[in-house]
Amino acid sequence: MIFTHDTEHALAVVVDLINTGAAASGTEELGGLPGLRAFVGRSAFSDVGALTEADLARVLALRDRFHAVFRTGDVPTAVRLINEIVGEVRTTPHLTDHDGYDWHVHFFAPGAPVGEHLAADCGMALAYVVAAGELDRLRTCEAPDCSRVLVDLSRNRCRRYCDSRTCGNRMHVAAYRARQREAAL
Repeated sequence: MIFTHDTEHALAVVVDLINTGAAASGTEELGGLPGLRAFVGRSAFSDVGALTEADLARVLALRDRFHAVFRTGDVPTAVRLINEIVGEVRTTPHLTDHDGYDWHVHFFAPGAPVGEHLAADCGMALAYVVAAGELDRLRTCEAPDCSRVLVDLSRNRCRRYCDSRTCGNRMHVAAYRARQREAAL
């Protein structure tokens, strides 16, 4: 594990959030409150109340801003973007030990709207990545027909595809077939 479990969880959440958008996946998965509810449910958020249209608007705006962090390879730009995100929320760091995890820090106030929750926790997770000198771990899938993002948490920084079962497998099969064609000539 490179980062703490809560930081890695927040990084997975921000990747999932970005990948719900048409810019990354080609289809909009958060087109309404049912999509937002599904996202919140699979993200295992704690202490999230009823979701509103205002929550949806805030989450969609955050998604674009988080995506900008992944698209920049420039540390000063990433720092500016992250600082703007976390600077706009009321952070209330507190220790918690929920869902079977040991003590860890949440940066949002208990009962905070989902947008504040995302901005605080995911923004701080991205801040930890940059502070650790690991911005290059935030990537876009290398498959030519995929724009999804990923966080490479592998020890040797070798992850290239958003999903080894889809993009990775497809690219490996294509490379194998190309080698077979080359050998047949």
